[in-house]
Amino acid sequence: MIVSKTTQCYHCGDEVSHTAYEADGHAFCCLGCQSVYQILSSSNMQQYYRYNTHPGKKKTEASVRYEYLDEAAIADKLIDFKNDEISVATFYIPSIHCSSCIWLLEHLYKLHPAIVMSQSDFLKKQVNIRFKHTELTLRGLVELLVDIGYEPKITLQDVIKEGRKFSQKGLIAKIAVAGFCFGNSMMLSFPEYFGMGAFEARYSEFFGWMNLGFALPVLLYSGRDYFRSAWHSLRRKELNLDVPLAIGIAVLFVRTAWEVSSTSGPGFADTLCGLVFFLLVGRWIQERTYHHLSFERDYRSYFPIAVTRLGEGGAKPVPLADIRVGDRLLIRNNEIVPADAILLKGQAAIDFSFVTGESDPVRKVLGEIIYAGGRQTGEAIELEVVKAVSQSYLTRLWNNEAFKPYERNFRTFSNTVSRYFTVTLLGIACSVLAYWFLAGDGVRAWGAFTAVLIIACPCALALSSPFTLSAALSIFDKNRLYIKNTAAIEQLATIDCLVFDKTGTISSPSASRMRFEGSLLPHEWEMVRAVCKNSSHPLSRELVKWAGEGSSESLSLSEYREIAGKGIEAIVSDYRIRVGSASYTGAPGNEKGSRVYVSIDGEVKGCFLVAQPWRQNLGLVLGELAKERRLHLISGDNDKEKARLRSIFPPQADLLFGRLPIEKMEFIQSLQAKGHRVCMFGDGLNDAGALKQANLGVAVSDDINNFSPGCDAILDGRSFVKLPRFFRFAKDAVKVIHMSFGISLAYNLIGLSFAVTGTMSPLFAAVLMPLSTVTIIGFTTVATHLYARKNQLIKS
Repeated sequence: MIVSKTTQCYHCGDEVSHTAYEADGHAFCCLGCQSVYQILSSSNMQQYYRYNTHPGKKKTEASVRYEYLDEAAIADKLIDFKNDEISVATFYIPSIHCSSCIWLLEHLYKLHPAIVMSQSDFLKKQVNIRFKHTELTLRGLVELLVDIGYEPKITLQDVIKEGRKFSQKGLIAKIAVAGFCFGNSMMLSFPEYFGMGAFEARYSEFFGWMNLGFALPVLLYSGRDYFRSAWHSLRRKELNLDVPLAIGIAVLFVRTAWEVSSTSGPGFADTLCGLVFFLLVGRWIQERTYHHLSFERDYRSYFPIAVTRLGEGGAKPVPLADIRVGDRLLIRNNEIVPADAILLKGQAAIDFSFVTGESDPVRKVLGEIIYAGGRQTGEAIELEVVKAVSQSYLTRLWNNEAFKPYERNFRTFSNTVSRYFTVTLLGIACSVLAYWFLAGDGVRAWGAFTAVLIIACPCALALSSPFTLSAALSIFDKNRLYIKNTAAIEQLATIDCLVFDKTGTISSPSASRMRFEGSLLPHEWEMVRAVCKNSSHPLSRELVKWAGEGSSESLSLSEYREIAGKGIEAIVSDYRIRVGSASYTGAPGNEKGSRVYVSIDGEVKGCFLVAQPWRQNLGLVLGELAKERRLHLISGDNDKEKARLRSIFPPQADLLFGRLPIEKMEFIQSLQAKGHRVCMFGDGLNDAGALKQANLGVAVSDDINNFSPGCDAILDGRSFVKLPRFFRFAKDAVKVIHMSFGISLAYNLIGLSFAVTGTMSPLFAAVLMPLSTVTIIGFTTVATHLYARKNQLIKS
């Protein structure tokens, strides 16, 4: 129905000039906006409009053609993952601009039943969508996004790169408007400050209205984000750090409008413009600094995983960053596929649980593509890379909390303080307002109320944690400890109990010494080597290296399986080969020593005796760690090394041997039940359950693919000796947060002592407030690097 009226479009907020399209009593500026509303309404998604008054984007009249997405070759380049039923794609959507956008994009499943899940990233303006391609094509998905006003920007390049482009154009425009209005309002206010002569006094009323005119665009344009944030916070029945700022800005404007219109005073337009200007400058500095830290982490840090590349010189581990299209990779059991690749050899059974949440292995045939993020669960396979490694994709998998079996309840310092800061600040401001009103001084009451809200600005508090911890993340990265997020650093500082695995954790697989006791014929040697080649366990890798080159590549292998904590088994040339513990292979179980037994068709042929040297300066490292924390060891190996380890570990440490993976996890649970905050160090293979259960799980990696989304950090084996320094630095980083909070608190208390008496001008408070922000940024950056230098994590 078409009606004549002049109003605003219910969907996008544009003015309706002549005719409007109407639906459910709401007016729309065009058929596109009306159709988007009807799509949402038919799916019972009118809640979209509750987050902002006019959250929608206008649907373009010219229909974009997406027929090219029906071409499989083009569509495959835009797909992150695809199996028989599910596809996963990431789109860069420039029009994401507010909380309602996030809400709608994360509720796409209500618009189409084929959409399984969608996750949005507001900062990068991306949305990751998992959908059933048998019911909805990629073209159909894109057209659905276009229909609701969120047209993705599609290129055949990595969409993540587009999202990483850092732009502050909108913020700079707001700063420019606020700065222009601030300068002009100050100029018009000079006569008021220095005393107006008879000539200026004739124009004081005109100057007041001019100032009010300059305050309007600052209020409605430059400062609107603070009002949005405060409104959303209040709707959720919370008080975030923008609430007092929004109240302060609103009070300044209301006072200015009242004084100018009633000719009772000049108002505070210059203070309002100055406050918003300096607030935005502080935000600009914050975003620039934070983006620099994020950029450094994204592009200069790589997970310490090596991918086995096959070439003329044989198998060789190479860094993830060196993998190129066309490279041939060897992926062993339990290893992550780092890039999209075609299966060339072997039986692939891929666990895509880190991508889809489904843990059932998916069988792949030769020539079929295997997407990055899958974990091989059978024999070793050979792949040819067809798409460059996407570090950002692996990072997204690592940070994906959707598939974690539990949620760690840990409240950061900033979250704890911010819960009470806003309530306390508002309480002080209202008390001051009431006090001076009761004292009969209304002018001072409003001045004190406004100054309190401004001088106690929580910006410095809000910045102390992210800047300190982001700088700390960068320093940890450079020292080859790759921590998942900033909250894990605060968690690291609270750890009071450390649990170590033995093989590959406190021992160094690369320096192990091995000999064989028993009798194996040449062809039996080749069969054993062929079986061990498929395993990613450190001892299997060392056994293959010790056995040397052979012709095992020509042997046929089937029914491969690996049982954590026991051993590996496969059929090679009709022989059943088992390599592992005594109980698993059928050997007598009373032998002493670190032994790996070999049985062929049930007959024990002998065993490998393995002597694994401890990591460099292990005794010194554990001695340092034991000064402030309890230490324990739990291993699946036998207890031959118990006497040696007892001399290295503190007397009160538990040394447990012969434990299965489930028993390791139960041991962690028992420690947590006693009130300990536990950090587990493991190799990421047999220790996956314990790493997830611990308050902080650290996978220790040497030259093997230990990318494990279930852990909180990955430690390069070469940096094991730095563990005491890492723990000290984590505590120092938290100390910097506390010190910066103390500086901010001292600043607020001193400022409040003047503000509550009404002797501090709101303009003076507005100038001092951003200076505290700059001070905190500078202090946290310098202090964090000084502590890093003190702990010998960066060079002097």
